[in-house]
Amino acid sequence: MTFPALPERAGGRPETGPEVPHLQLTQTSPTRIRDALRQWMATALPHITTGRSEISAPSSWAVFLDGVAPAEGARLLPPRGDAEFAHLHADGSLHLALDPADHAAFLGSGWGEPHPLSHLGINVVMLYAPRDEAELAVAKTVIAASYRYATGHAPAATAAA
Repeated sequence: MTFPALPERAGGRPETGPEVPHLQLTQTSPTRIRDALRQWMATALPHITTGRSEISAPSSWAVFLDGVAPAEGARLLPPRGDAEFAHLHADGSLHLALDPADHAAFLGSGWGEPHPLSHLGINVVMLYAPRDEAELAVAKTVIAASYRYATGHAPAATAAA
């Protein structure tokens, strides 16, 4: 896979917790941005169902593959590893599965960081909370890359409002 080029993220990296649950502590999403992202995820990603995350804090909202098997070789979020590919935290940050070949490009972009348990082989990265409409568009691009990794197919409209 080729990870999409992302624009430079304004400002410094937000503070995040050092352990599980891995949450973003500063530079969080305004409610309207978080709600817009959740709505986009629920409507723009085919063959998914939504609900409470199986791995994250009870307030986290997740997207799961529904009626389709994961792409060959895809390692999605624990505990099942074959259904939940992303979840949105109450702070607006997300954890998602990305193609391991894309981790270096994503982490080098300044838009996220490794999960504290990634050293255990868990295929999860944190995408920092989008703070405005421009960052919402970036979040959609990264989530679309996670969806593409999970399913082997791109969603129809990755930048739809």
